[in-house]
Amino acid sequence: MPASPWVADATAATFQAQVVDQSKTRPVVVDFWAPWCGPCRQLGPALERLAAEKAGAFALVKINTDDQPDLAQAFGVSGIPAVFAVKDGQVVDQFVGLLPEDQLRAFVDRLGPSEEETQAADALELEGRDPAAAEFAYRQMFAAHPDDPGARVGLARVLLARPGNEAEAAELLSLVDPGDHLAEADRLRALLRVRDAPYADGDLAAARAAAKPDDAEGQYQLGRVLAARGDYLSALDTLLAAAEADRELGRTRVRELMVDIFQVIGPRSPEADDYRGRLRNLLY
Repeated sequence: MPASPWVADATAATFQAQVVDQSKTRPVVVDFWAPWCGPCRQLGPALERLAAEKAGAFALVKINTDDQPDLAQAFGVSGIPAVFAVKDGQVVDQFVGLLPEDQLRAFVDRLGPSEEETQAADALELEGRDPAAAEFAYRQMFAAHPDDPGARVGLARVLLARPGNEAEAAELLSLVDPGDHLAEADRLRALLRVRDAPYADGDLAAARAAAKPDDAEGQYQLGRVLAARGDYLSALDTLLAAAEADRELGRTRVRELMVDIFQVIGPRSPEADDYRGRLRNLLY
């Protein structure tokens, strides 16, 4: 077993954890080798030195093809050394044979975050402590790369953190196609649908005055206003009351709005699971 904390030997039993799972937090370089392979004995130490030098920028996982032929077959290895770079569970780069050190360094350097990824990470870090600075950073990213979904989604998220920016956020999200940012884009689209109701203080007061305990429509409209204001648990309680008063309304508009709220707060959050079950028990 290699001594470096960034180098490990893998087997079929450990492959999922060491390669697939680990690649979701840092790039993984998979080195297929064998003890009888001369070029492998030259390449392996070079990769290990780079792994130690980079100190966690990537993990090196070595697989002995003599001991793990099934893994080699799964990767389509026909010659060794064969090296694969894995990020987020996907092979993103590869080579076969012995590379000069400069080319090997270039291969490893390509695994690092791009300039756009670094800017997005910096802007995301700013969101929690300086929203104005985060918005400025995302606007710079968007101006430089208007087709970048990360810039569009990040800017839309910052804009939706305060009321009154729904139209601009909707325009930003309209051109985000399926991809890395799809889940967050879908969450923000759900938030836009949830906010599709007047939600000023006067609107809330009017909705409260109009909502009677046995008035399903009035309870539903109050739930819409509460949800648009971000008072999600109160909205969910009110929507359940509307569904109890009118089961058909519960199966249609109430359920649709509750599903959007679940998307906003986290579809598998404890609150979403709780209210989803309560609605199911009430309607079915």
